[in-house]
Amino acid sequence: MKQEWVRILFRRRVYVIILLLIQMGFILGVIAGGSLIFRYGSILLNSLSILVSLYILNKKEKPAYKLTWIFLILLFPIFGGCLYIVFHSQSHSQKLRKLSKQGALKCRPLFALPETALQELSAGHKDYRSLARYLQHYTGYPVYTHTHTAYFDSGEGFFQAALEALEKAERYIFMEFFILRHGAMLNPIIALLEQKAKAGLDVRIIYDDLGCFMSLAPNFKEHLKRHKIQCIVFNPFKPILSSLQNNRDHRKILVIDGKVAFTGGINLADEYINAIERFGHWKDAAIMLSGEAAWAFTLMFLHMWNLEHDRGEDYRALYPWKETGCPVSSEGFVQPYADSPLDDENVGEHVYLHIINNAKTYVYINTPYLVVDDNLLSALTLAAKSGVDVRIITPHRWDKKILAITSRSYYRQLLAGGVHIYEYAHGFNHSKTFVSDDQVAIVGTTNLDFRSLYLHFECGVCIYENPAVAAIKRDFLKTLPHCHEITWEDCSRNAFQRILQDVLRLFAPLM
Repeated sequence: MKQEWVRILFRRRVYVIILLLIQMGFILGVIAGGSLIFRYGSILLNSLSILVSLYILNKKEKPAYKLTWIFLILLFPIFGGCLYIVFHSQSHSQKLRKLSKQGALKCRPLFALPETALQELSAGHKDYRSLARYLQHYTGYPVYTHTHTAYFDSGEGFFQAALEALEKAERYIFMEFFILRHGAMLNPIIALLEQKAKAGLDVRIIYDDLGCFMSLAPNFKEHLKRHKIQCIVFNPFKPILSSLQNNRDHRKILVIDGKVAFTGGINLADEYINAIERFGHWKDAAIMLSGEAAWAFTLMFLHMWNLEHDRGEDYRALYPWKETGCPVSSEGFVQPYADSPLDDENVGEHVYLHIINNAKTYVYINTPYLVVDDNLLSALTLAAKSGVDVRIITPHRWDKKILAITSRSYYRQLLAGGVHIYEYAHGFNHSKTFVSDDQVAIVGTTNLDFRSLYLHFECGVCIYENPAVAAIKRDFLKTLPHCHEITWEDCSRNAFQRILQDVLRLFAPLM
């Protein structure tokens, strides 16, 4: 890597930011001009804003998004409608949606190459039969057995297990991450990938360009290519005002030979293993699947890899148990799933709602952000009012101050409904886990915020009657003593802060 990459990177990123600011300034300058053209133009733009508001009201979209945009148009009636058009006229092309649908249809029958276990799960676990059916029949993600699970309650544990699994790779390694950052975590992994690629393995990496906006050398992709590692930079960040920049690849997937897969909240950067301190101790979670269910993450990766260009790849050739069958003993039921903004199906939200609505005794939740719409707010408070022990752990030290203030704006409503909220006092809680009734749990990449639930590409694992369920519950209960429980007094002691929270909450869908 070049020694002066920081200076070059900074120069490139500043160039992009300056171009964005110039575009915004030009739009505001044209609209705010005092000329005769502006006087007539303002009438036209006001009329446009009214038409846009009517369009938004009748659009099939979350009410929170509608409310935010209409509020913005009322606040800035001259250019509010114009701003909406600028951001939304460049929505995903029909071609990209078509390619995504074709890729999903290609993958769908291959998810079930090992026999599915839906019938077996349905017979013994009626409370979660509807969730399993939804994921298998409607979204195409089947239930697997013959899978060993290992839950990691820290980035350090995940890192060690990932290195050991990578050392054993024999055919291929697929990696898909939101954030990559040079340092004590990423560098050894890249060195190992280079060795494996040199030995003839098929090594591929997908990383999100915005997630790695200030963290990678500008020649990183070329460096990988020189070492025979294939690489795709997802949704390159461009100096154009567009809503397309919202759709990021927030998944964290590591697949080895289709036999072992990892996912969870952990990116490949030093704060995730506490090699450096950012916002105190970094609390996170991940899970390793060894056996049949790892194949699902192989297909998720391949779908994303071929999203924009179908390379005609034979996915079946990568299936690891064509002749012998999977030798891993059954260990409960495992159901990986993915979520995409291209299909207008909010899989991550629906999975969470299923678990909350079916809980009988408890629901324990870890999330770094708590910025949710009325559906999840109603489900959480209704469960608590019905006698379910609903507890949520969020961070005490946050990585994004505005999101922290906005998240805390929801505390009062949740507390009033009987939900218990805790803040992880030692630092930043980045885990994304659900666990309920000692029967079902989720480990994944989806935060409880608008971006994760509706705008990003995400993934997760639904686990039923599996040893990992108990491990996730133990981790939650072990974390509680290191948390501060939020009280009503904590939420009501500062009137100015409450007003600020309420104002920011109006713009929560855009954060």
